[in-house]
Amino acid sequence: MSIGALTVPAAIGRSGTTSRKREGDGATPIATMRVLSGFVRGDRLRALPPTALPLTRIASHMLWCDDPGHACYNRPVRAPFAPSHEVLARADGLYDICLVLDWNVTERRRHRGSAIFLHLIRPGYEPTAGCIAVSLRDMRRILPLLRRGSVVKVMG
Repeated sequence: MSIGALTVPAAIGRSGTTSRKREGDGATPIATMRVLSGFVRGDRLRALPPTALPLTRIASHMLWCDDPGHACYNRPVRAPFAPSHEVLARADGLYDICLVLDWNVTERRRHRGSAIFLHLIRPGYEPTAGCIAVSLRDMRRILPLLRRGSVVKVMG
């Protein structure tokens, strides 16, 4: 992954990349996506580097709807929430810093894929469910370079 002159290793979806992203396919969309905002686990991380990107502290009630049949599809929602969703306050730390990429957010279409985030990596750079993931060290290097509208480009 590259941002300006900075290049860092990253993991992508377990199904690779695709130009025909569908909900649940495990692929990372081949696309140019703007960074919209981010979430941070303030209870786990302290002293983040300065960034112009708006970051919201994650609370236990925060979820992200990934149910294509629901009106809140690909939107943040609050617990309790029965339809399918992602928990933002994950126990595994992957979303301790989680940046929202504009994949199917501003121009939303059902089944086109939800919750394409730039988040923290699993040990060994294991593939993601479709997101892009980097190490905490590299995320700390990236954050000062980002603002709302910064571009992340995934090439096939």
